Amino acid sequence: MASKNATLTMHDHTLELPIYEATLGPPVVDVSGLSKHDIFTIDPGFMSTAACESKITYIDGDKGVLLYRGYPIDQLADQCDFMEVAYLLLFGELPNTDQKAEFDTNIKHHTLVHEQIYNFFNGFLRGIHPMSILMSAVAALGGFYHDSLDISKPEHRLNSAYRMIAKIPTLAAMCYKYSRGEPYVYPRNELSYSENFLHMLFGTPAEDSDVNPVLARAMDKIFTLHADHEQNASTSAVRVAGSTGANPFACISAGVSALWGPAHGGANEACLKMLEQIGDESRISEYLAKAKDKNDPFRLMGFGHRVYKNYDPRAKVMQATCHEVLNEVGAGDTPLFKLAMKLEKIALEDEYFIERKLYPNVDFYSGITLNAMGIPSTMFTVIFALARTTGWLSHWLEMLSDPSHKIARPRQLYTGATERDVVGLAERG
Repeated sequence: MASKNATLTMHDHTLELPIYEATLGPPVVDVSGLSKHDIFTIDPGFMSTAACESKITYIDGDKGVLLYRGYPIDQLADQCDFMEVAYLLLFGELPNTDQKAEFDTNIKHHTLVHEQIYNFFNGFLRGIHPMSILMSAVAALGGFYHDSLDISKPEHRLNSAYRMIAKIPTLAAMCYKYSRGEPYVYPRNELSYSENFLHMLFGTPAEDSDVNPVLARAMDKIFTLHADHEQNASTSAVRVAGSTGANPFACISAGVSALWGPAHGGANEACLKMLEQIGDESRISEYLAKAKDKNDPFRLMGFGHRVYKNYDPRAKVMQATCHEVLNEVGAGDTPLFKLAMKLEKIALEDEYFIERKLYPNVDFYSGITLNAMGIPSTMFTVIFALARTTGWLSHWLEMLSDPSHKIARPRQLYTGATERDVVGLAERG
């Protein structure tokens, strides 16, 4: 319920607009009633618009806070595995032992994909970006699993969510294997979620392979840190698609499509490319000068964040994980990683970075970590999509369970031509 109102006077109208208080964060003014008076607001990029009510994730960019269902991200990453976090995002509370065991079983029950999907992959050119394959493959799932597509039924929605969470690692690993011309590897349900993904990514049908526990823990934290991030572009895309009644696989594909944009999910891949462009520690000062030059198009990727005006809380966790992986695989002495660590040190000590709060963000550390694990940069956004799928599904489920949700239909400020008559072709100058 609204605790107070804001008053808007425009033309001959004086309107009372309800103000709703948030449990955390600023209040919002309800402007939905303006349309009854043919009055609309304009907000490019929706920077000042709350498009929905949600109980899933909260961000305070000024303080560097990220909460999943009220729990700080660093506590979740350090004390819970990704399946616990997935359960939390979907259902609102951390699972107990029995709930987690049942949830793990439900996910593992759906890890295989239909055999004909392997034929679907063969239609793609070798060497194309794996995100193109993943986007298409996720959408194609809607054509294979018809038994749970009635989104009016809660049990269908939940079963589709289980399927999507279970199959996205399988599809992601298939994208990698296909791009390399290697045989696909079937999932092994005795492994954890992260172990199973690494098994499918690096394993081979010719021999058994063990998954390095340090790398598995690192991947698990990467999944947790990227699982959700409030109403970002890809989550909004999922909600908009879901508002039309589209099937869940089509909605998640919409999220994958939005995430592929370099301004959204491609930052860690761009960060690694930047490090490769710099090439050597001796050229750091040269590129720092370019970054400080307002007239130079070069951008220093992996530093600062659009939302966090303080330190990215995910980066603190990812920094420690990054160094654990570098030590485990013995990559710390390679030129690329020595360059990255030198750049990190400068960013944490240089006044230019400190004054502008350009701290290393989660993309900086996750890109370095994934590269040290032997994963090519073209797979970085695929892994981001894998992790974010649980968040997308949580928002999709939340939206559909809200009886007041409506199809998304933004308005516009029209500035085109006024009404005019068509002139015959011969009479046009």
